[in-house]
Amino acid sequence: MPEEGQDGTGDFRRRLPSVFRRVSEIRPEDMRVSLIGTVIDRAEDGIVLDDGTGKIDVTLVEKFGGDANSLVRVLGRVVPMEGGFQLQGEIVQDMAGLDLELLKEVMKLE
Repeated sequence: MPEEGQDGTGDFRRRLPSVFRRVSEIRPEDMRVSLIGTVIDRAEDGIVLDDGTGKIDVTLVEKFGGDANSLVRVLGRVVPMEGGFQLQGEIVQDMAGLDLELLKEVMKLE
């Protein structure tokens, strides 16, 4: 049986790239997204992320080691739900050193 990430020939399968979005900008056709926000709640199997434009539930395979109010970036798969979306988190990165005001200025330029 092939190892995770491999297709049986020894070649690694490539994942679709994550597209940077705000929670309010997630579209039904988005497969994988990258979100930056504050953890406002945490549970055994996930977190709730708020980026200022909305909130989203993020399910995680591994337990989240950070605290509530942590600034993080989450990369994951978009799961359409009745009335919105949920994210199956694949990677959670600590963004404590990120200058949010600078990020907002850069995003305005795009």
